[in-house]
Amino acid sequence: MTTYYTKDHEYIRVEGDTGTVGISDYAQSQLGDVVFVELPAVGKTLTKGAEAAVVESVKAASEVYAPVSGEVIAVNSAIEETPATVNEDPLGDGWFLKIRLSNAGELQELMTEEQYEDYLKTIS
Repeated sequence: MTTYYTKDHEYIRVEGDTGTVGISDYAQSQLGDVVFVELPAVGKTLTKGAEAAVVESVKAASEVYAPVSGEVIAVNSAIEETPATVNEDPLGDGWFLKIRLSNAGELQELMTEEQYEDYLKTIS
């Protein structure tokens, strides 16, 4: 299982041809207390870089972009009911959606965990 990151602070944890998508710990800390999450419909086809979900906090609303292209095969409806989970466990129970990758080559355009940590040092 490998985790990749985008410059917009989404992550995708890949296992086989399936990726679990959410926002990084840095993203949730910048947002503040998450109060609302809007998830896509299962079966929706997402294009890399397109809006996949919306997350709202007490500070702002923000789009969550698809790190890769593919079909939404599951959503985490628990975070719609308890949005604070995104703050408490963004890389675990606070995931947003699962996507079946349509082009695994797109992963090469993302950052590894180590590259993402280095990227964070340039913006904080």
